[in-house]
Amino acid sequence: MADGTTGGENLLFLTDEQLRKGIEAMFFAYRGFTADPDRILADMSYGRAHHRALHFINRSRGTTVNNLLAVLGVTKQSLNRVLRTLIEDGLVESRVGREDRRERHLYLTAEGAELERQLSEAQRARMRAAYRAAGPQAVAGFRQVLEAMMDDSIRSHYTALKDGRP
Repeated sequence: MADGTTGGENLLFLTDEQLRKGIEAMFFAYRGFTADPDRILADMSYGRAHHRALHFINRSRGTTVNNLLAVLGVTKQSLNRVLRTLIEDGLVESRVGREDRRERHLYLTAEGAELERQLSEAQRARMRAAYRAAGPQAVAGFRQVLEAMMDDSIRSHYTALKDGRP
């Protein structure tokens, strides 16, 4: 619309009620977004932390444990617990760094890659359907909103992944 409003609501002056609706929509959308992977993981006694680790190890093959800590924003103890399980179960391989032997580089095994593919495919199907229903302008706007909500330190990790950097 020419006056800068959408459906009668000026987007520059959102009410607390409009913001509350957005917050609740995000909570329920996240619940739906994680539901399918949660069902797959429950059969294996894994949780969302395992899923996030698998996802980001797949996205940045050979990432270091320290980089994964920074990306996930979890404690070393928490990540070690998750990685120990994934390594023992044959889903992740930890290799000693070539240049710095103190570093541990992480890779998915064939089994880990297959599990990650199943988890991501469930989420891609949900995202694909939502994107198609919303249309290209809404998709671009949604991405802009998500990026604007990121803290600067998190945005730098996101930008690195988006640009194909580990």
